[in-house]
Amino acid sequence: MTSRRKFMMILGGGVIVAAAGVGTWARTRDPARARQPWEAARGMEYEADSDPRIFALSHAILAPNPHNRQPWIAELSTPGEVMLYFDTKRRLPETDPFDRQLTIGLGCFVELLAMAAAETGHRADVTLFPEGARQPLLDQRPVAHIRLLADETVQPDPLFAQIFHRHTNRQAYDIARPVDAATLDDVARAVRSVRVDRATEVEQVAALRSLAREAMEIELRTYRAMKESVDLMRIGKAEIEANPDGISLGGPLNEGLDLLGIMDRQAMLDTNSMVFGEVLKAQKVQFDTAMGFLWLTTPSNTRADQIAAGRDYVRMHLAVTQAGLALQPFSQALQEYEEMAGMYAEMRKGLGIGKSETLQMLVRLGYGPRVKASPRWPLHTRIRIA
Repeated sequence: MTSRRKFMMILGGGVIVAAAGVGTWARTRDPARARQPWEAARGMEYEADSDPRIFALSHAILAPNPHNRQPWIAELSTPGEVMLYFDTKRRLPETDPFDRQLTIGLGCFVELLAMAAAETGHRADVTLFPEGARQPLLDQRPVAHIRLLADETVQPDPLFAQIFHRHTNRQAYDIARPVDAATLDDVARAVRSVRVDRATEVEQVAALRSLAREAMEIELRTYRAMKESVDLMRIGKAEIEANPDGISLGGPLNEGLDLLGIMDRQAMLDTNSMVFGEVLKAQKVQFDTAMGFLWLTTPSNTRADQIAAGRDYVRMHLAVTQAGLALQPFSQALQEYEEMAGMYAEMRKGLGIGKSETLQMLVRLGYGPRVKASPRWPLHTRIRIA
């Protein structure tokens, strides 16, 4: 077992990591191949005789989604149409037991598809759950039937320009730079159908930081929930490029620690281990540097509500990016499993969520460093013809 002294020596600028940081090895640790779908979409130019579905889908697969599971499958058997399905193999049964968060991710996909279609002069005519919406879990029935119709009146969305700049930012934010309430009011105008609220006052932000941090610790200390995340960790370039989904822990530091046996997955699950303690500390920084919050609420919790929340969430994230801010979802307190029930109620109370309403998304805001795009499966792996 790795000692705390050894761990801190390496983290604190020890010879191994410091040397790797300037060496050839460190410069080759970037999993660039896993980000190739971003570059493919960025370089794509639509031509009149092209299939607009490919252009639209190339952008849709860049949508944010829980644990980067990318739970979408697009069937293209009928010309001009997309039948969107949920990939049932990509569930998060412990932290998303009712597929609510994954459905929100599918809503993000639909919105980016519609925005990209507009860039080619097409309107996306979306019919949700044409064969019915299954509860409590999604099944193999279609999530949406989408027809792309040429329409001279369709207007490109100004937020489309932010697609390649929108990234979830899990780094520490600048605590010397407050988030202006008026800026968030401008962001809120991008939201179309769900309710959006904000918090920027010091006392309320501090209270939400505390609640969110407690929820995070509950999840980390709940073995089955934590194991779900640990099992989806991709540590280092080789793992990330082989499986460009899940929780990516790239870079020479993470990969170096893994090679030294310090990034031990089993130790991460042991709440008494030194590794678990360091994970807890590393996570805490995200909560301590939250400088503002936004949250989305729907009047009920139907599948249509969840899709709407996803469509508006990605619009909100694009608007946040346009405003120069960074964003990270704090989803722990919103999750519907037994150990989180008390904190779920506390967070709803703290945000003034009504009895019949559903808190769909909560995010922290601030000014953060630039981060790279998250890995993506290539488009062809997410398409089936029939």
